[in-house]
Amino acid sequence: MIWHTIGILLALLAVNFLLWVFVMPRYVNRRISRFQNELVNRHYDEVETMYRKMRGWRHDYHNHIQTLKAYMTLIQYQEAVRYLEQLEEDLTTVDTVLRTGNVMVDAILNSKLSLIQERDIRVDATATVPRDIPVPDIDLSVLIGNLMDNAMEACEKVPREDRFIRVYIDVIKKQLYICVTNSMRGRAMRRGGRYLSDKQGSHGFGMLRMDDIVAKHGGYINRQSEDGIFATEVTLPLIKK
Repeated sequence: MIWHTIGILLALLAVNFLLWVFVMPRYVNRRISRFQNELVNRHYDEVETMYRKMRGWRHDYHNHIQTLKAYMTLIQYQEAVRYLEQLEEDLTTVDTVLRTGNVMVDAILNSKLSLIQERDIRVDATATVPRDIPVPDIDLSVLIGNLMDNAMEACEKVPREDRFIRVYIDVIKKQLYICVTNSMRGRAMRRGGRYLSDKQGSHGFGMLRMDDIVAKHGGYINRQSEDGIFATEVTLPLIKK
């Protein structure tokens, strides 16, 4: 009887071992792949929305010029000034915030920065990126998009007056250096040397996906947290070995 029980236990352990070795990696990879597809689709929608606004403003450009000409012809200078002020305010909602030198980075950063401003988050962003780099566009999109999304979601949990995000991207010693710092509530939790995400569902794969991308390109990622602040630094080699 005892040997029979031991045999059952050993069989169960063997089944569990096989599940962890062969089934779980494929399950996790499928979840990560699904998460990446959802993220890229969301980024695409955000970028498309931003450029649709820009195209709409340009479409109305001719009408704006005609209106201003009419004010000037009628010598209604104060009305013309007020109209220009309204146009300036409207233009800030559609004009790109950053021009990094890289089209893909411009698209994803500017779409995220427009969302940040809508959430009453103070932002300080500086970015310079070469036009051609060995990191694929989709990897850059997932990496930067995740960093910005995480920063925004953390900021939304603190009072409006305390919300801030700082973005710095540049080339340092032949490496692409990315640093995103943001305010947060309290201090991030850690387990086994890893920071834990407080997001539920597939969103929790964001940090894992970033780690995979950085590792794939032989880069380095460093996360630091103190009371009220979270910072992530990423370096990606720009010269393939």
